[in-house]
Amino acid sequence: MLKQRILTGLVLAPMMMGGIFYLPMTPFMIFIGVITALGAWEWANLSGIQHKLGRVAYAAAVSSILYLLYYFNLEFQPELLYLAFVWWLLAFVLVQTHPRFKAIWSGTLTRLLMGLVILVPMWVGFVQIKSYPNSGYLILFVLLIVWGADVGAYFAGRTFGKHKLAPKVSPGKSWEGVYGGMLTTTLVAFGGGLLLQDSLGVALTLQQWSLLFLATFMVTSVSVVGDLVESMLKRQRGIKDSSNLLPGHGGVMDRIDSMTAALPVFALALSMLGWNLNL
Repeated sequence: MLKQRILTGLVLAPMMMGGIFYLPMTPFMIFIGVITALGAWEWANLSGIQHKLGRVAYAAAVSSILYLLYYFNLEFQPELLYLAFVWWLLAFVLVQTHPRFKAIWSGTLTRLLMGLVILVPMWVGFVQIKSYPNSGYLILFVLLIVWGADVGAYFAGRTFGKHKLAPKVSPGKSWEGVYGGMLTTTLVAFGGGLLLQDSLGVALTLQQWSLLFLATFMVTSVSVVGDLVESMLKRQRGIKDSSNLLPGHGGVMDRIDSMTAALPVFALALSMLGWNLNL
């Protein structure tokens, strides 16, 4: 399993980095669109659709929405990011109170609609960040936050975990893991700030440092919720992984669950806080 996980990672990581840094905007939209469509195919299964044709139809529907956003030049509308932010606030309530409101979202149609507000804004977030100066480093930064939160939470949880974060959703996760993830992403933010200062040749102001850490805190917090929401649906569906598309890693949704929350929120933070690398 570990060997498979490493080999798959060695294939996926260069593909992701190549897409982020070297693809122009339109091919990049398609690249992230393919990832989103694969996530939609798996989300249909999480929603209770077991027939392959139904899962393909849902992936096609999500892909069609992405194309319509592109066709009508709506992918840069900030309203989609605000919608995502409101959804993740609601998702936090659903996770923390689970299973009290399970009857509201457990229906197949409701879960399919949830997939739309989870997957489509992720694509929009990627695209909007891609439009920023030095977009590759911005996207890499948010991915490092997501990965740092995951790694920090894993080791801190295994070492110090005593207080369960959401025992009825994901019994293995703890508040100590969250704190470990926060510490890790704070270090990521600090390192990113130092590299930014070096590249610019000027020191960041206190306000700029504050905005950087605030954005990092927001993204780290919401990435945890993204992970928990998928865990909640997998528990409802009675499965461990969203699929077996990625040997050693499970499915695409198992890899992007935190990103579905982090990318739109980070894009919104960039817009609201006025933070970008073109200083």
